[in-house]
Amino acid sequence: MERVPSDTDTELLQDAVTPPAPQADDARHSEGNGSGNGHAPSTQSAEGDGSSSLVTTPRRKPRAKKAAATSGTATVPERPKRTSRKKIEPPPQTPAMAVPTAPLTRPDGTPAPVVHLVPELAPFARTGGLGEAVASLAKYQAASGIPVTVIMPLYAAVRERTELRPLAPEFSLTVGPRTETARLYEPAAPHQPGNPRIVFVESEVYFDRPGLYGDEVGDYHDNARRYALFARAVLVALPKLLPEAPSILHAHDWQTALASIYLKTEFIAHPYYEGIRAVLSVHNAGYQGHFPESTMTEIGLPISLYNHRQLEWWGRVNLLKGGLVFSDLVVTVSPTHAHELRTEKGGFGLDGVFVALRDRLVGIVNGIDQEIWDPTRDTIIPRRYSSENLAGKKRCRLALQRATGLSRWSAPIFGLTARLVSQKGLDLVLGDPGYFAFDAQYVFLGQGEARYEAMLTELAERAPSRIAVNLDFTDEFEHLLLAGADLCLMPSQYEPCGLTQMRAQRYGTIPVARRVGGLADTIEDGVTGFLFDDYTPTDFMRAAMRAVDQYREAEAWEEMMREAMSRDFGWERSAARYLSVYRRILGLPSVRQDRVLAAGV
Repeated sequence: MERVPSDTDTELLQDAVTPPAPQADDARHSEGNGSGNGHAPSTQSAEGDGSSSLVTTPRRKPRAKKAAATSGTATVPERPKRTSRKKIEPPPQTPAMAVPTAPLTRPDGTPAPVVHLVPELAPFARTGGLGEAVASLAKYQAASGIPVTVIMPLYAAVRERTELRPLAPEFSLTVGPRTETARLYEPAAPHQPGNPRIVFVESEVYFDRPGLYGDEVGDYHDNARRYALFARAVLVALPKLLPEAPSILHAHDWQTALASIYLKTEFIAHPYYEGIRAVLSVHNAGYQGHFPESTMTEIGLPISLYNHRQLEWWGRVNLLKGGLVFSDLVVTVSPTHAHELRTEKGGFGLDGVFVALRDRLVGIVNGIDQEIWDPTRDTIIPRRYSSENLAGKKRCRLALQRATGLSRWSAPIFGLTARLVSQKGLDLVLGDPGYFAFDAQYVFLGQGEARYEAMLTELAERAPSRIAVNLDFTDEFEHLLLAGADLCLMPSQYEPCGLTQMRAQRYGTIPVARRVGGLADTIEDGVTGFLFDDYTPTDFMRAAMRAVDQYREAEAWEEMMREAMSRDFGWERSAARYLSVYRRILGLPSVRQDRVLAAGV
């Protein structure tokens, strides 16, 4: 049955071209989100940039742009103010579920603590999906009864927006040839059982800077020293912070991989550390921490480790490689991506290392926080809705049109929310002019490489009633986009996991995505989305055409929306899988997954 506007739809469309008076809560915007860990990959390179990744990292010049040009009929309200610097409070200190008996214990039956080391964490400071993923994982682990501590650097952004209290006096530590100082802080709000404990490592010299990993010029030149200090400060402070040693030290990405290296080469000789197992999560292997050979001395590692089996990689130090070698377990963020990392095409030059890990490498799909991403109780979107009653989605769609200047009711809306970089498939989207010949509308949300921003902005200026671009990312606008769009574009070159496709399906917004990484693991082709295989404009266009054809069949489209909205992308099963691999490296017997789920993990 072909899609035609109903009388109700016509009334709503008339409402859309007459914006309502501004509401008091229209400015509720917070920091943005991406799906990487700080720097946008563009093209693979064997050279790296001397700092953090094996890929070149073009930088965007700061600018201010409108979200979209106005059309002849719809007016664009003033964009709500960004509040990325507003003061924030820690997440609510209430468990998401009842706290059962700890599912992870020491041989004596006492709970086995887990410590996560992260370069970013939501809601305190993040540039992409890593910070959100770890925050959610830690939340579910703590709610299951595991004592969880999450430790991150005390960035300037955290200090400015969070009320803190010191945990202990400043202490000294040695990092290579230098003596440094550090201090531990925690949120001022008292920690409550059933929630992860959050700790910050302060070093004004290294972390009191505008950016997390770099600025407009590029990566910070001393990133190796910055994260060496962080890793060593954590290890030095652990006996005071946790008198009973943690069972698991779980590092995330190259920035904290040094903790595994230091633990296994230096600290392991001390009785406190000998029972700690090192886990490293690889959220994005495109970022590896490449530095000159002289960095070994700077960060206090013996030069004997600079060899092709441990930290040397094509004449440079590779911190991610070292973390892989010295960790007891390596986790990446989807089963398909775990397979891809073992291939020459998908291993980012480390495929041999990933192959050598054998069963020490596992893939576990990230979940999403389904309390936040739930259209039935989302307080941000204009109208809530469910799979049983989709009327609210029409309201959200019209609100999106109103906010962006899109004026067509019958044409589907494609939305893309991502870092505007080559990894996210922008070359496919912009490489074939025929894509924009579709009878469709487009909304792009994100920041990234200047060339993509300029190309998208030019398109929006040429067709303001069909194409809108918002370069000022906010969580609120992303909620509106995912609730109001019909389709979500994710034509990624590679996608270790991806969160957007899961959020989109929760909101009945159908993904058009490449069959890679977590996209392949979380989208069912023809049932909850549309997948394509080859990274070519032709294959991408075929998938987009399939989606548009399906959209024109209203009943079939609503059935697909409802099926997508019914999928469970929560953390329960993923957290149970983490528990299973933790138990394995601790030498504990396995626990049946259904028992773990029943316990609330």
